Amino acid sequence: MIDFSRRFYEEQVADLIRSRFPEYENQIAVGLAGEGSDCFGYDDYMSRDHDFGTGVCLWLTDEDMRKFGNLLSIAYNELAQRQPGFDLSERLQERRGVMTVHSFYSNILRIDCDTDNVRLSDDDWMRLDHACLATAVNGEVFRDDLGAFSAFRRLLLDYYPDRIWRIRIAEELHRFSAAMQVNYARSMTRGDTVAANLCRLQGVKSAMQLFFLMKREYPPYYKWTFRKMSSMEGSTAIAGLISELSDIGTDSSAWVGRPYNADHLNLNDRSIVIAEEIASRITSMMREQKLIDNTDPYLERYVNEVLP
Repeated sequence: MIDFSRRFYEEQVADLIRSRFPEYENQIAVGLAGEGSDCFGYDDYMSRDHDFGTGVCLWLTDEDMRKFGNLLSIAYNELAQRQPGFDLSERLQERRGVMTVHSFYSNILRIDCDTDNVRLSDDDWMRLDHACLATAVNGEVFRDDLGAFSAFRRLLLDYYPDRIWRIRIAEELHRFSAAMQVNYARSMTRGDTVAANLCRLQGVKSAMQLFFLMKREYPPYYKWTFRKMSSMEGSTAIAGLISELSDIGTDSSAWVGRPYNADHLNLNDRSIVIAEEIASRITSMMREQKLIDNTDPYLERYVNEVLP
């Protein structure tokens, strides 16, 4: 869909801007980014049942929006509505067309973004959701002579400040360890397979989050996280383990007649084995990042060590 949108811009929208708004041509940033699988390049035939259709985003400063934004919006909407098969939902229409740089980032990140000064405080960073950050920097910018849109995009693409990065890592280390290195075994010993499955799925989620943190990339919306991860360099081995942990289910037979012992892993349960292999790979990645210098796969021990 990004290719369709780029052609729509190059063949029609660019001409519209040049002919109708020549004095503002260099002040209009254009691209496709934001919410929707099409902005990640993940749209397929199933995507066409909702929020689907060719279009572009036109980003203006607040001042330019006041000057000519309404007229540009009318002209763009008239052009878009003339496209074959145009039937954009109201929700998708809100994601495309004319908007301010400030509103684009603020709506996606759900905070009041200081796009004028291109700044986020530590408190802002702490409030941000990983997937929202991925949504804010996906897609492609076709043109941005003024640079206002791209400046804030670069701020986000430069990734978390070191302090925030370390806090995020510590949070996920704790979640993975609590779920798969402590509470999974407790739940299986009690015969509570529902709780055990919740632990397993939390382990899957945290393992993926930790991989992205080690790679300094933002994971997309949860249904695309594994797809994105699987395409990233160095992901083959850990992605295979995560996929197996996701699919394996619980094995109650491995826990028959086995009392809980926090000091001894039940290696008869394949989920325990996989979790330890994942933890070992995360530990190796942390060593590569110079966060730790130990090889112990018990991730909880590193929570305080990685914190700033």
